[in-house]
Amino acid sequence: MYAEVLADLRAAGAEWVQLDEPALVQDRTPAELNAAERAYRDLGALNDRSKLLVASYFDRLGNALPVLAKAPVEGLAVDFTKSAAANLDDLAAVGGLPGKRLVAGVVDGRNIWINDLPASLSRLGTLLGLADRVDVSASCSLLHVPLDTAAERDIEPQVLRWLAFARQKTSEVVTLARGLARGTDTIAAQLAANRAGLSSRANSPITRDPAVRARSAAVTGADARRSLPYAERTAAQRARLGLPLLPTTTIGSFPQTGEVRTTRADLRAGRIGTAVYEERIKAEIQEVISFQEKAGLDVLVHGEAERNDMVQYFAEQLTGYLATQHGWVQSYGTRYVRPPILAGDISRPEPMTVRWTRYAQSLTHRPVKGMLTGPVTMLAWSFVRDDQPRAETARQVALALRDEVRDLEAAGTSVIQVDEPALRETLPLRAADRPEYLGWATEAFRLSTGGVRADTQIHTHMCYAEFGDIVQAIDDLDADVISLEAARSHMQVARELAAHGYPREAGPGVYDIHSPRVPGAEEAADLLRTGLKAIPAERLWVNPDCGLKTRGWTETRASLENMVAAARSVRGELAGGHPART
Repeated sequence: MYAEVLADLRAAGAEWVQLDEPALVQDRTPAELNAAERAYRDLGALNDRSKLLVASYFDRLGNALPVLAKAPVEGLAVDFTKSAAANLDDLAAVGGLPGKRLVAGVVDGRNIWINDLPASLSRLGTLLGLADRVDVSASCSLLHVPLDTAAERDIEPQVLRWLAFARQKTSEVVTLARGLARGTDTIAAQLAANRAGLSSRANSPITRDPAVRARSAAVTGADARRSLPYAERTAAQRARLGLPLLPTTTIGSFPQTGEVRTTRADLRAGRIGTAVYEERIKAEIQEVISFQEKAGLDVLVHGEAERNDMVQYFAEQLTGYLATQHGWVQSYGTRYVRPPILAGDISRPEPMTVRWTRYAQSLTHRPVKGMLTGPVTMLAWSFVRDDQPRAETARQVALALRDEVRDLEAAGTSVIQVDEPALRETLPLRAADRPEYLGWATEAFRLSTGGVRADTQIHTHMCYAEFGDIVQAIDDLDADVISLEAARSHMQVARELAAHGYPREAGPGVYDIHSPRVPGAEEAADLLRTGLKAIPAERLWVNPDCGLKTRGWTETRASLENMVAAARSVRGELAGGHPART
């Protein structure tokens, strides 16, 4: 089929065709590499075809590099920002790419910091001896970064020169190509401006806060451990909370209606004042709490009406973060987000969530969860600084969240949820790199939550991923309760937790919130019964797969009422001494 496509493209006048192969930077079996070798041997042998450029990005090619170096294709595109040294060493080890064109991705297409032009020119100079021709490029598509820094009016000019969005990255590619071809004298002005920007960033008080660094350096292993083991904590928590068997809850957010979004937009635009805004948010919280009480949920949430995004909301309240006005990037489908920029050392000047959580709790006698976004997710869904290890950045964020957790607890919050949906998403592509990542990622979570009392229940949440290969990491978080997506997979994650011997409480979701369909009570009960085959009733929670932010109120009410009815039905079966039906 590809042979036919290549012939058609050639007939249409395409001189080159790029075939993207990012999968080759993952661990590939010998059989998979042999299949790649055969495929490119066959395509390369075609007479009626365009020239072929095989592109990879995001990590080291490793064992796939010798396969592509020998393949009868005309060019390779290689990422020299991620695992740059390893790709360079591997390229030299195979004897370079004689007779081929090398497209050198030396400008980072995944992040927003200016390029170190002198360092890139040095790398490009080394690459010149390893291929017939070297072209300068971004490391990958620029769809991962915003369009243009020129649109940002609220970022200080000194800070703005640290940043490069898609148009600036394109200019960097042009500058590097000119310097490589014609000599550095032809780009002297650009090099001088680049050095000034790099120096400004390195020496800025935004990037380096001695107090934050001293606190991070003083962290010990004891800081990332709970005061008591789970078996003793859970007894204290059950005595404090008094929850029924199969307790029901939601993941955190409730529908973000047009009215809620308009209220926030009106505040930003100055059409309403803070007092009017807060009254509207209070009214929304009252509605959310009232509905949950009437529906019969056991552990409530305040609904997060005040939050624009689960990462951006916190970033706007932490020092060290920058917010853009027009830095939109595609998240999925037609959903776009504005990732905040994690630019410097992180601290929390004042409480971020305590006020609204305390207000929600004042409306009910049932426990209301405090809701926070975890340190790994704060990194994963931001543009992260590239001038220090991510482990150190995660530790700084974790310490800021630790302060928030303590303040929530001091305000009387008995259940605190620290969400980490990006823990699996951020897993390194290469298996050899995963233990180090999971080590600092789980430590950061525990550092966020390790300072609470034994009777404060810590929850976490993950959604829409394959969890089988990180079950040990989930265990290492030492959360009291974890809620996970499970409806689509018919409780597969519950079986994986059971196979691992997971000892704590879990809430595998009993309905899929990404569908507008309202599941019936019996459908949810059947999933709950399936979950009970893997997780004992005293450790099983009942909840949706994920937050309800994208759903409408009509379907949300019906779905949650059915979910509560399902929990009550199965409780009745268990109380009657009958095994839950299959």
